[in-house]
Amino acid sequence: MDWNAAGKNRLLQLNELEDFRNEACENAKIYKERTKRWHDKNLSRKEFQPGQQVLLFISRLKLFPGKLKSRWPGPYTVVTVFPYGSLELKNRYKETFKVNGQRVKPYLGGPIDQAKSIIRSKPLGRGV
Repeated sequence: MDWNAAGKNRLLQLNELEDFRNEACENAKIYKERTKRWHDKNLSRKEFQPGQQVLLFISRLKLFPGKLKSRWPGPYTVVTVFPYGSLELKNRYKETFKVNGQRVKPYLGGPIDQAKSIIRSKPLGRGV
């Protein structure tokens, strides 16, 4: 048995494994860059101006959510746009509060009749 030849053969195999590992890392990096580029291309920037109407996302954990209850109440009116994406909103009672800009989306509908859009917590039943 030739120990020198076996050692050289093993060293060659280790170098090939190292090359495969480097190539796999490079391919993973290319894949990440391409998917990030594709994802960023499909994102839409949300820019808000004072006076614009928006809907607010309610993300509270609810174990038994209402079947038809919307998680986007509103519309609210934007009062102030702060740097780094936070907003100050005003509800229909003229109360203001601050929210993260990622929790809102533009309201594209017309005026809402609040009297007709009340969501009842209990269904209307017969003869209670």
